[in-house]
Amino acid sequence: MLRPRIPVNPLPTGTLTPLAQPPATTEPHHDITPAPCNHDHTPAPTPVTSPRTTVQLTPGSAVALAAGGGAVVLVVGTVLVSMLLAVAITGVSVAVIAVVLRLLIRDMQKGR
Repeated sequence: MLRPRIPVNPLPTGTLTPLAQPPATTEPHHDITPAPCNHDHTPAPTPVTSPRTTVQLTPGSAVALAAGGGAVVLVVGTVLVSMLLAVAITGVSVAVIAVVLRLLIRDMQKGR
């Protein structure tokens, strides 16, 4: 049915090396020597870690942080309440218009 295709491994050097294929025979080959590689085997340098400083809160900065958080909560709450109020006013006005239109249509049908 469907056979998967094995991709070729691209190396950073730009040369393409196909994946290893199993040998056709089961006899051991003692005359095969591994090919020499052309890259450096020195270990990669370890990244330098900088000492982290902890953030120290003074009483004044803690009060400022709490006041800023409270201000954000008040602003977000005001915006949400005003949006809810706008939706409620729109719903009431649509309901009033529906009642008026229903009464007008009923009067037009009775006046035939």
